[in-house]
Amino acid sequence: MMAAIPRIGPDWAALWRQAGAFMDVILHIGAHRTGTTTFQDYMRRNLIELNAMGTGFWGPRRTRRGVFAGILPKPGAATGRDLQKRGIGRVKLGCARAFSRGHTHLVISDENMIGSVCGNLDTNTLYPAAGERLAHFAPAFEDRKTRVFLTIRALDRYWASSLGYGITRGRGVPDRAELDRLVQGRRSWRDVITDIACAMPHADINVVPFENYVGQPDVQLALMTGQAGPETHARNWCNATPAPDVLRQMVAERGQNGAGLTGTDRWYPFDAVQTAHLRETYLDDLFWLRTGADGLANFTQGTGANKTGNTSAIARNARGHGHDNEKREMG
Repeated sequence: MMAAIPRIGPDWAALWRQAGAFMDVILHIGAHRTGTTTFQDYMRRNLIELNAMGTGFWGPRRTRRGVFAGILPKPGAATGRDLQKRGIGRVKLGCARAFSRGHTHLVISDENMIGSVCGNLDTNTLYPAAGERLAHFAPAFEDRKTRVFLTIRALDRYWASSLGYGITRGRGVPDRAELDRLVQGRRSWRDVITDIACAMPHADINVVPFENYVGQPDVQLALMTGQAGPETHARNWCNATPAPDVLRQMVAERGQNGAGLTGTDRWYPFDAVQTAHLRETYLDDLFWLRTGADGLANFTQGTGANKTGNTSAIARNARGHGHDNEKREMG
């Protein structure tokens, strides 16, 4: 009988199991237009300091260039290989390697895990496939401590920023009918969060309001890891929506109609009635989160420039689950 061939190199399967017990995996899934690019830039610029703290980082430059390849199904010719299984194995191997380097936290930041801005604009709705997409990623993070962080933003500001982004990517200026379709959409952050919870039922889901943490990637990192983040590069700002005059120049160069691009400082396309409707929906979302989110998510809101407080469930009152259902049925 031949002697067993000795194992050469690390036992990655064993490291994967150990990582599940001793390393936190933190999925920063967006949303878009809430400072995600700023956060990713901050993390990249501070990689040396973060590694010394025991925090690893994967951003879009890594996830979209190979790590996540195959996890989301794409149309194409059958190859006979299970691309999703290979992608999941690639993520697990990466996590094991991060743990072998002494990381106690691994922050994975890629807002495209739940969809895209252009996809939202094409469907006039908020991340319609968020749950389906995350369900494909879920097996890659099974049997380990996984926390999901989602930043939400007031819907009127979110859609205004998304529309501005769309213009920079070649889309036209929306007319009144398109704006009305966005405003009348029945899907809100509450629906997105519910879908995330269904797709990843064993993950700890954390929701953060953009308005309280704008321009503070170091504070956001502290929320994720429980450790103070480096202050270096913490006030850089990336991927902001261009000013109206810049947007007007873009559409003029493309021969498009830019009549709706009013204003001088920030473009805001909604009228008072549309704004009121979107803000009311967002207030309902915030109230749902503050009153426990049906046990699906933790809501962390700022109580100062660098202070945070977790909101626990409280008794329902006039505004809550029942109120929201009635409001949605009434349209």
